[in-house]
Amino acid sequence: MSEQQSSTQVGIIVVAHADYGSAMLRTAEFILGTLSDCTSISVDIAQEVPETVRRLDDAAQRLDKGAGVIILTDMFGGTPTNLALSLLGSHHVEVVTGVNLPMLLKVFTCREKPLAELARLAGEAGTKGIVVAGSMLRSRNKEKTGD
Repeated sequence: MSEQQSSTQVGIIVVAHADYGSAMLRTAEFILGTLSDCTSISVDIAQEVPETVRRLDDAAQRLDKGAGVIILTDMFGGTPTNLALSLLGSHHVEVVTGVNLPMLLKVFTCREKPLAELARLAGEAGTKGIVVAGSMLRSRNKEKTGD
């Protein structure tokens, strides 16, 4: 994954517990092909918080070429989100929590959109990507059979 960026694309950072973020990026790359303008930051119990904040700050500075940076985190209220929120006052960033694969793919395919709109689209895609599939299929089968 490359970190070169054009000024019309939003940079992407996935901040998550352990290796979740890097695994998400590898999966997105498997589906979409080579990714650029992105990185992941792992929050690990063995690493000091100030070091993680420094890495996050460095990544935000490096990836913001004018369009801003979207930071996707694994869970609202968790340490990755709290660390990401610390950048709101000092960087052109937006933080979206609950990252899942539909959200990440949407962000990569719509990153030319303005940062605020991209954040909204990310949230929508993440929510729509959560389906209780068994219930949905049973409901559709009942509709087809008239039960």
